[in-house]
Amino acid sequence: MKAIIYCRVSTEKTSQETSLARQKHELLTLANKHALEVVATLEERASGFSLDRPVLLECIDAFQRGQADILLCQDDTRLARGHSKIALLHQLRKLGVSIYTIRDQGELRLSEADEMVLDIVAIVEEYQRKLHNKKIKRGMKQAVKNGYRPERNIKQGVSGGRERKELPIKEIVRLRQKNLTFHEIALTLQGLGFNVSKATVHRRYQEYMDEQLHGEQ
Repeated sequence: MKAIIYCRVSTEKTSQETSLARQKHELLTLANKHALEVVATLEERASGFSLDRPVLLECIDAFQRGQADILLCQDDTRLARGHSKIALLHQLRKLGVSIYTIRDQGELRLSEADEMVLDIVAIVEEYQRKLHNKKIKRGMKQAVKNGYRPERNIKQGVSGGRERKELPIKEIVRLRQKNLTFHEIALTLQGLGFNVSKATVHRRYQEYMDEQLHGEQ
C-alpha cells in the first residue's frame, strides 16, 4: 500500500519547525508499523480553516492520479478544521482514500457528529447527482425528439485492432476544472450519448494533460 505523509502547522514561526519535524518522524514510524510505502512527504504552514492551501491541493491531485491510496497525518485537525475539514474528508472518501493518524495509531476514527455530517453530505450529493442525471435525460429525450442522433457523436477508428472512441476532451477538461469527479464526468458524457467509462475518461484526461505539459517544455 502506498501512502502520502501530510504535516501542517498554522504559522510561519520558526518554533513550528520542531512540530513539523516531530510529525514527520512519528508518521514515518506509523508507516513502518503498517508496512506502508511512503511515496511523498508534504509539509505546509497554513490555517486549517482554509482550503486555499497549495500543498494540500497537490496532495489531493496525487490521490486523483492514483499515486497513493492512504494519507498519513497527526490527526484530523492537522488536515483541516471546521467546514473545511468536512469538505476535505468527503472528497477523500469519494477518492477511496484511507486516513491513518498518529492519534489512532491506524485508521482515523471520527466522532459520531462528524460521521453524521458526512453521511448527510453524501446523501445530499447523491440526490443532486440523480437530479442532474434526470435533467440530462430529459434534455436528451427532447433533443432526440427534435432530430438529434447521439450515435453520430461516437466516431470510432481502428488502432492496433482496438476501437478508440473520439471524446470531447476539451469538455472533459472543463468539467474537471469545475471539480467534477471522473465518475461524474462519465455520467455526464453518457447522458450526451457517449458510451464511455470512468476509467476511459480518466485515461484520456491524463493523456491530454501530459501532451499539454510536454508541449510547453
